[in-house]
Amino acid sequence: QVRLVESGGGLVQAGGSLRLSCASSGAIFSTMGWYRQAPGKQRELVAEISLSGSAKYGDSVKGRFAISRSIGKNTVYLQMNSLKPEDTAVYYCKGYDGRIQRDYWGQGTQVTVSS
Repeated sequence: QVRLVESGGGLVQAGGSLRLSCASSGAIFSTMGWYRQAPGKQRELVAEISLSGSAKYGDSVKGRFAISRSIGKNTVYLQMNSLKPEDTAVYYCKGYDGRIQRDYWGQGTQVTVSS
């Protein structure tokens, strides 16, 4: 049974930092990533990382966020720095299983950045 469980969301002030974690089980994902969705907005890429460690970022978070991955712990992290109110969203963890060509999603964790 494949599961992805996010944690670490919360309320922070603008300029602050937050670290999200996503613990997974049931598969070894070719890629894992973070996506976010704000009210009235489309879900957008935040960051994605492969098994080899190569990463890509959405334009709005480049230079502020960093994704990392522990293969042994089946866990992916998102370090968020210099947070802005426009970063407020529900953040979702995604894993892609290349064996069956399927995406799996976590339940999401709320991040709120106040002015």
